[in-house]
Amino acid sequence: MKIESSANPMGDTLKYHCAVTEDLPGIGARARQGVMNQPPLDHVEAWVFDLDNTLYPASCNLFAQIDLRMKAFIREVVGCGEMRAHEIQKAYFHAHGTTLRGLMDNHGVDPEVFLARCHDIDHSAVPPSPALDGALHRLEGRKLIFTNGSVRHAGAVTDRLGISHHFEAVFDIAAAGYVPKPAPGPYREMLARHRLDPLVTAFVEDSARNLLPAHELGMTTVWVRNDAHWASEGSDGAHVHHETDDLVVWLEALLAAREAGGSPPAS
Repeated sequence: MKIESSANPMGDTLKYHCAVTEDLPGIGARARQGVMNQPPLDHVEAWVFDLDNTLYPASCNLFAQIDLRMKAFIREVVGCGEMRAHEIQKAYFHAHGTTLRGLMDNHGVDPEVFLARCHDIDHSAVPPSPALDGALHRLEGRKLIFTNGSVRHAGAVTDRLGISHHFEAVFDIAAAGYVPKPAPGPYREMLARHRLDPLVTAFVEDSARNLLPAHELGMTTVWVRNDAHWASEGSDGAHVHHETDDLVVWLEALLAAREAGGSPPAS
């Protein structure tokens, strides 16, 4: 896998509060492999994928390990107990986009130290996915990863899945100047650095609110749903074009439709 350099980091910072919205009506657990506002997909020449809970199922629960490490890190930095560390972690996530950004802004934390500590986890919970490997092999177009995590974590995950060879680059949190999605700046920087035309690029992501900047830039969006409440925040808008509970199933249906000369996967 090509390692995306963090040279020329972006200088903008992020301060925002995200609105919590209700789940879309009619969406139950694994109820649909559906399409929302369904623009065509035949025009797509590049595919940009989020990493965590997108390329592997949320049921792998890697975040549980990361979550424990983040809380321990906060306790050390702030000098507080476990309950207060949990409160700080969630407050920073909602106010700054990531816990890391909040720790950087409020406590001067070195992001590389944080990432090294919190991503030092057991990735064996992610099983190899020959089906995803096969779907990505058949999927025409450039393929990149755009993640709020690190290149190291992305490499460990894709190596476990057996799909690292499909991606030309990883645009990680360091490449974004530690400004996380859904701030619009990293999207623009990712597109510019990799010379991607948003009008022929699709963005696949599990957090619905992270699809809005992609939509506003002209990208086609695909929401990979899961049961986490935060994943559906901001899902009630026209920025969610396609949606699915299972990326592999959706890709296989898309590829079958393309090969048969038909339409994209629908409910």
